[in-house]
Amino acid sequence: MAADPLSRAFAALADPIRRDLVVRLAEGDATVSELAARHEVSKQAVAKHLKVLEEAGVVSRTGEAYRKPAHLEAEVFDLMSAWIERYRRQAEQRYRRLDDVLAAMGDEGPTPPDRPDTSMRSPQ
Repeated sequence: MAADPLSRAFAALADPIRRDLVVRLAEGDATVSELAARHEVSKQAVAKHLKVLEEAGVVSRTGEAYRKPAHLEAEVFDLMSAWIERYRRQAEQRYRRLDDVLAAMGDEGPTPPDRPDTSMRSPQ
């Protein structure tokens, strides 16, 4: 897995089961058994998914993996949100500039002549 926290978090959340585990953990802490009850996978599989999430810093667990509840770590989502927001703002600025250019082109350019609608004409 990648070395930086952001890459680890995005990689861990690439799997739909892990994303669903995060959705469930957003409601509150849960054990492996509680999480496995929502899926058609074994407790061992859920434990492995939780391990990936834990290594990425998305969840934390203390004690024995199967008995202690997993806890969602909000800080990693703050990091992800900040990264996404930065690029969302840049994209938004590009779209605004494009809107300005298109508006200026509409103000400066000649207006095309009105063409009659030929789609409803009957064949001759």
